[in-house]
Amino acid sequence: MLLNGSDLQAIWLTIRLASIVTAILLVVGTPIAWWLARSRSRWKGPIGATVALPLVLPPSVLGFYLLLAMGPHGPVGSLTRALGVEPLPFTFWGLVLASVFYSLPFMVQPLQNAFEAVGDRPLEVAATLRASPLDTFFSVALPMALPGYLTASILTFAHTVGEFGVVLMIGGNIPGVTRVASVQIYDHVEALEYAQAHRLAAVMLVFSFLVLLALYAWRPNSRKG
Repeated sequence: MLLNGSDLQAIWLTIRLASIVTAILLVVGTPIAWWLARSRSRWKGPIGATVALPLVLPPSVLGFYLLLAMGPHGPVGSLTRALGVEPLPFTFWGLVLASVFYSLPFMVQPLQNAFEAVGDRPLEVAATLRASPLDTFFSVALPMALPGYLTASILTFAHTVGEFGVVLMIGGNIPGVTRVASVQIYDHVEALEYAQAHRLAAVMLVFSFLVLLALYAWRPNSRKG
């Protein structure tokens, strides 16, 4: 058999994690990207830099501070404890929260670029037709930014699939709960199971190539449209 049961379980967990994170960031990232694209506030620079921080921050650093925040004495941990919810570290939903922060710029930046490319003219025309700001967004800006949404979704999903440092720091290595594909490969290598590591790594390599191929194949078509 190409992959064993634990490998398949890790792949399924990875796909589930990436799908949930992408869905959450589509909702969370849209208003952030729209504000960054349209705002002239003095806070635009600091907020934009904060959103982009995971691009340059070592994953272990981000994971460490998220672990502190979600721990029993952190702000998130205190909130979950007050709500009667189990602590988030070393749980699947802890992975989701950490991945949302880590993958945020991969959703926001393509959307921000797409919204900036819309320009002012279509929005001004909609305003002259007495469209409300909300109606203008959903009727004009959103349809024109759809290629950006596809790019952002693909990048966010792929980036979440490839996470290692943050997920290991927050989730540990619990089979069926937090052991995603990248951690499973690490386990195989640590146990000197190179054949199993190679098979799973090859699957992830092919997946990554197909994701990038789809992304680059889409871009020329979006320009033609």
